[in-house]
Order: sequence, then structure tokens, then C-alpha cells
Amino acid sequence: MSFPGSGLAKGLAVTLRTMTKRSVTAQYPDVQPDLAPRTRGVIGLFEENCTVCMLCARECPDWCIYIDSHKETVPPAAPGGRERSRNVLDRFAIDFALCMYCGICIEVCPFDALFWSPEFEYAETDIRDLTHERDKLREWMWTVPEPPALDPAAEEPKELAAARKAADKLAAQQQAEAEAEAEAARAQDPTAPQDPAAGQAGATDQATDRNRPDRPDTPEEGQ
Repeated sequence: MSFPGSGLAKGLAVTLRTMTKRSVTAQYPDVQPDLAPRTRGVIGLFEENCTVCMLCARECPDWCIYIDSHKETVPPAAPGGRERSRNVLDRFAIDFALCMYCGICIEVCPFDALFWSPEFEYAETDIRDLTHERDKLREWMWTVPEPPALDPAAEEPKELAAARKAADKLAAQQQAEAEAEAEAARAQDPTAPQDPAAGQAGATDQATDRNRPDRPDTPEEGQ
């Protein structure tokens, strides 16, 4: 049950509590704000990862991404192979006057070419200047914060596991080739040491023995 004037009393109480608190003023731009790591400022472009698949432009609900490209013929990697064609990026622009910062383009990019940057100081006096080309987007790419560290108890990413497996396989193949070459060398020269490191160690020991002062150099001195 509310009494007449109770709402006015509550409002005055809030006003009195606020009046007694010390005001805090953000000294911007002299003092930069402490932004959250996942702040949605602008979108940075890592151009080397872009394959011009057009997924970001097609999925953008505001149609604010503009991409132009052309095809180039790539010569065969090996003799007798066939030529291939690849897309070359000519233009990648984002109209931030239309962008609603939903992040769909970043989520759908399959090659990690788009990232959120906390940069927010890009105001313009003309709305037409809010369409930023790939050079500006690349500059913002270097302001993207590093990803947080993985949980030690988390599973290893599939990309790292695949890369480690390929590296281990290559190392095992190189070791097998080296052993096969050493076996072939021993087959051609049976007098050669089985292990080059062991042969080198034996030669070092013989040289050390010859340089010892208590070792007789001739049979006469030994007698």
C-alpha cells in the first residue's frame, strides 16, 4: 500500500543521495578510456587471409561491404600439371555509416580475415568519408588485441594437432631417409664406422691418447 506523495519522496531521496556523491569525469581525450578486450570498435582486415569468397558481403544484413576482384591464371606447380585460376582482391571497403556492428561478417569468415578492433576514433565531418578502404582496414588490423590464453585443461585445437602430426611425420621420414643413406654407405664401405658420431669420437680419443705425456711414443721408450 502506497501513501500519497511516497513516489515524490523516493525521487527526492535518490536526488539527495546523488548530490552527496563525488562526480567522476572522464578526461577524454587527454586520458584514453580503458576499453574491454572484446570491444566492438571497427573491423580490421587481414588481407593475406582473404580468398574473395564473398561470404561476408552476402551475409551482411546492411550490405555495407563492397568487394571487387579479378581472376589470374597460376602456372602449374610441376611440369605436366594444369594451370589454375585464383581470385585476386582489388577492393575491400566497409561503409561504417551503414554498419550496425553485428559481427556477422567476422563470424562467417572461414579464413580468419576479419577481426574486431577496439579502435573507435574515426569520426568524419562528411558521412561519405565513413566508407573506409582496405588500406585503412589493414591499419586497424594491427590494433587488434591478442586472443586470450587457452585454458590449460582445454583440448588442443585441431589445427595445431594436424600441424604437429604433419611435422612428426616429416621428421620420421627424414630420419628414415638418413638411416637408409647410412646403411647404403656402410654396405659400400664395410670398414667405415657404423655411426659417424661414434667414429668421430674414436678419432678424438686416439688423438687424445697420442698427446698424453705418459704415453710412450716408441717401443724403445716403452721398454
